Formats: sequence, C-alpha cells, structure tokens
Amino acid sequence: MEETGEGGHARYTYRLRVSSTACTALLAEWDRCRWIWNECVARSKKAHSENEKCGPARLDRMLTGARAVTPWLAEGSSVPQQQLIRDFAGSRAKALKDIKDRLPVRQQAGMPRYKKKREADPTLNYTRRGFRLKAGRLHLAGGIVLTVVWSRDLPADPSSVRICRDSVRHWHASFVVPAEVQPLPKTGRVIGIDWGVKETATTTSDAHDLPHAGYGKRAQEKLIRYDRMMARREPAKRQAASKGYREAKKWRAETYAKIARQRKDTGRKWAKKVVTDHDAIAVEDFRPKFLARTTMARKAADASIGATKQTLLEMGRKHGRDVRLVHPAHTAMDCAWCGARTKHALPLSERTYTCTACGAVSPRDKNSANVMLVRAGLNPAGAEGVRPPGALLQEAA
Repeated sequence: MEETGEGGHARYTYRLRVSSTACTALLAEWDRCRWIWNECVARSKKAHSENEKCGPARLDRMLTGARAVTPWLAEGSSVPQQQLIRDFAGSRAKALKDIKDRLPVRQQAGMPRYKKKREADPTLNYTRRGFRLKAGRLHLAGGIVLTVVWSRDLPADPSSVRICRDSVRHWHASFVVPAEVQPLPKTGRVIGIDWGVKETATTTSDAHDLPHAGYGKRAQEKLIRYDRMMARREPAKRQAASKGYREAKKWRAETYAKIARQRKDTGRKWAKKVVTDHDAIAVEDFRPKFLARTTMARKAADASIGATKQTLLEMGRKHGRDVRLVHPAHTAMDCAWCGARTKHALPLSERTYTCTACGAVSPRDKNSANVMLVRAGLNPAGAEGVRPPGALLQEAA
C-alpha cells in the first residue's frame, strides 16, 4: 500500500487478483484507450503544423464521432476513454506552457508521444461514475469485476481509481480519497537535512542519519547475469522472442521491482521516524538530475534521493509538520556558525569543513545540515547534537 499527497488528496494503492477473463477485458479496454491516445497525438501534431487549436473540446468531438462509426471502440466504456483525453490535454498544455516560459530543455515536460503496444504498460482511469465497491470487490464499467487485496481499509469513499499493470505484470488499483491530517504530539525539536552520496541523508542528529543502503549494488551481480542471458537469446528482427529470453527478461524486471520496493520501504520508515521526532524540518531542496552526468551517477541513482525527499515531504504534510525547503546553493561553502563563505568550492574528497573566519571545525555534511537550519529560520538550539561554536574552537585547538 502506498500513500501520496496530491493537492488535498491521498492515493492508496492495493494489489489486484485478476482472473484470465478480467485480464482479457482490461487489455481490450487498454487497446481502445491506446488507439485514442495515438489518435490524439496525430491530430495534435497536425493542428500544431497548421497553427490550429487542439483543445479537450475538439478531442471530445473526435471521440464521439469515432465511437459512432467504430463498433469496436463503442464496445468499451466511455469513462476511461474520456479520462485519457483529459490526461492527454493536461500533459500537452503543460509542455506548451514550459515552451512558452522558455524553460531550459532539461526542465521542460515532453510533448505526448505515441504509445506502442509492446512498450506502454496498461493504465486505465475511472471516475466515480465508472466504478463501485461491492462486497469488497471492485466493479468497473463494462462488467469487469476485480478482487482487491485489502491490506488496509480506505479512510473515506474514493473519488477515482486507476487500474495499472507494472513491469512484472502485477495489477494494482490506486484509489484517490480526501487527505486527512493526522497531527502528532509536539516534541520541541527541529532538524536540518543535507542530501549526499556517501550517505543518503546527513542530519543534525546522528540518530536520524540515513546511510547509503546500496540495494542496487547488492543486486548488480544478478542483473549482469540476466543482461547477458538476454543478450545471448535476443531474437532477430521481426521474430518472436524465445522462452528463455522472456524468462530472463521477467527475472530482470522482478529484480528491479524488488530494489524499488526496498528503497521505498527504507525511505518511508526513515521519513516517519524523522517526522515523529521533530516539529520542524529544514530540507535541502536538492535536485539530483545533474548527477546523472557525473561519475557518481550510478551511486546517486541507487541512493534514490529524489524519491526519499518526496516521501519526507508527503509524510510531513500528512502529519501536519513544518517542512521547509532550502535552496541548495553554496550550502557546502557557508559556515553554520558565523555565516562566512569559503572563497573556492570544496572538492568532494575534502570531508572536513574548516572555517577560516571563526575557526570552527566539523564534518562537511554536518555543517551543511546546520546551514539548512539557519537558512530556514529555525533555532539551532532545538537541534540535537548541536554544540556552541566555543566547543568547536576548543576542539580545533
């Protein structure tokens, strides 16, 4: 089960037990929705080349006309098809806005692309009029009945549900319900968090540091073996894959899915501990995309910094904690005690920060975590393990 905040709403995800009949029906619905998506992409490209508008109203008329003349399309429910058009219009509008705002290419949302049959995973969205829960089972429009593995009760009636299949062919139902704030007792403590590669998160409290788990590194030997198996058995162009190739591909996908679950579980447990023990949290607003072009790319991806940060923000919002994002510029160069800034950027190999102005000496990442507190406007006296500058000066002497 997974919860994610979405503008006052929470998403609860459950596994599904799908029969062969229901699986066939879901894939048939997905084929229709995929055809509609590709048709929207084609019409959008044509309208763009002719300087015409291609909004949701025009696409809705296209869908109505297509269902009137295409019996195969009309056999499916109109609810997921209409929701697909809404999703397409939203993604296209965001991409056009990013282009209009002249954002850098790396920050722009990509324009919608064609969904290929053997590459796109099935995803169907149903609004409240397209599904209902009856006797613990999920009934979808079109007579599709699914068995939900209820790992936890829903806190409220869902407003929508998303049916999707992952890379290992497991089906999931993701319900959207109103988010409820669950306040925790006040502790009077604050914490600063600095993201890194040596440790996933370094905090002002030694007890709340998040070490690098290295789940991907542990599974690297298995992944290399599966990659070699797939390379040896790769089918020729326009030929069906062998049973051995499909099995190796499945094992590889299952290994990646296990790594993702391990990272998510570790991140959620750590975030819950941090949120429970602190009233205010100063978090570095770190965006690890630039690490993809460095020699630390693999280790940074294995640390899963972005997902862990998002989990912490969602957990803080759920429990009503004060979470403050801090701009990451120069956090490794500033002194947490006197605010002085070094003249040159510190190399990554230098792990101890020494202030030339006040003489304070501390581990580099710990200093950055304390800088987060100062920049967020929090009182460092409420942080655990923080000592006054005088103690650091005596230690340096």
